[in-house]
Amino acid sequence: MQRNRSPYDGGVSVGSRPLVPSRLAPHGTARPPLVPHDAGDVVGPPHGHAPASTVAAYIALTKPRIIELLLITTVPTMILARQGWPSTALVVVTVIGGTLAAGGANAINMVVDRDIDRLMQRTQGRPLVTGAMTPTSALAFALALEAAAFAVLWWGANLLSAVLALAATAFYVGVYTLWLKRTSRQNIVIGGAAGAVPVLVGWAAVRDSLGWEPIVLFAVMFLWTPPHFWALAIKYRDDYRAAGVPMLPSVVPLREAAQQMMAYTVLLVASTLVLAPVASLSWIYTVAAALLGAVFVALNVVLIRRPTPAMSMRVFTYSITYVTLLFGAIVVDVFVRHGVS
Repeated sequence: MQRNRSPYDGGVSVGSRPLVPSRLAPHGTARPPLVPHDAGDVVGPPHGHAPASTVAAYIALTKPRIIELLLITTVPTMILARQGWPSTALVVVTVIGGTLAAGGANAINMVVDRDIDRLMQRTQGRPLVTGAMTPTSALAFALALEAAAFAVLWWGANLLSAVLALAATAFYVGVYTLWLKRTSRQNIVIGGAAGAVPVLVGWAAVRDSLGWEPIVLFAVMFLWTPPHFWALAIKYRDDYRAAGVPMLPSVVPLREAAQQMMAYTVLLVASTLVLAPVASLSWIYTVAAALLGAVFVALNVVLIRRPTPAMSMRVFTYSITYVTLLFGAIVVDVFVRHGVS
């Protein structure tokens, strides 16, 4: 099955044919190694070590550090939906199902991007690069995880949560990994929608429906992704440019990239404040959201004035702290007002 060619020099395809633009520069010289440009790779700092065993290799396929974000957003959303502590069994089932779905999506991403991973310094230790497993085995494992995720969520929660989790995987793989990542400067903006779905899954698991509260939470995570990821991408802009990957900081001046980060950050903070009346949250959450947002905006102001990799990494690091404390504030607000029940 042949995909349309990329606007870059090598085109993309599936199967045994090339999946990324050509790694040769116009004069035939090898391009430098790529750096991470995967939306799923932006929760922690770059790293990469060869798995020590077959079990470790399979675990590495799921990108476990990335799944930490699932816990940060899903469980507080469930608490908000329940207005207290949900059934522990339901929380466990939802976290397991969500983890399986995210792990399967990440594994499929590794299968598709194995050619890129061979060229990226931080990913040269991944199992499909080291030969710890074959692409066929990895893909079979990924599909098994997705099937298990759907079954677990349908059995332990409800059909809606299962469908949402599967839809997130389909979007992440089909829209982001196979299409946008290598062809559009809006890749992380649109592709980030997949990372916002866990809040919908968490809410649906408790309520078996959706509403304005989870939609606003989805918007929060959707708007958080661009400033979070672009802050990291600024550090690696030269590598993206050399590789022909249209990540925003590699195709526009750094100050312009920082300004766009600011725009998304302002919208992000506004959406977090909108959540308070929509979800009937009290001053506890509202004050926390305002203060956390003010710091985020202030850091972006500094980045606009001083658009350096060092400053961008400060923004990147804070963005992780920001989303953790923001969802923590939701939990505190609910428990203070309603108690743990």
